[in-house]
Amino acid sequence: MAENQAPPRDIEEHVQSYRSFVRGTIVVVLAGAFTLVALCAFAFGKSLSILLGWAVLVFGLVAIFIDLRSGSRSWLLSLGTLVFFALLTAINVS
Repeated sequence: MAENQAPPRDIEEHVQSYRSFVRGTIVVVLAGAFTLVALCAFAFGKSLSILLGWAVLVFGLVAIFIDLRSGSRSWLLSLGTLVFFALLTAINVS
């Protein structure tokens, strides 16, 4: 009977592909969350809503880029920035 096992070097490539896929998924989810917060700021903000919305988008994408380039596994800068701007938008909306 033939054995259908992949050579060990292929498994390393699969693990690297999986890690890249997970990092890409995290980037897309974070970018979507920043976009939703910015849209809330644009639509429902009372004062300086346009400035706040653009600040969310710009600072959010910069934070994602920094976390992506640094190889961070915790994404603390992006998550902290998201929480800060979400709270700021909530205060501006209420």
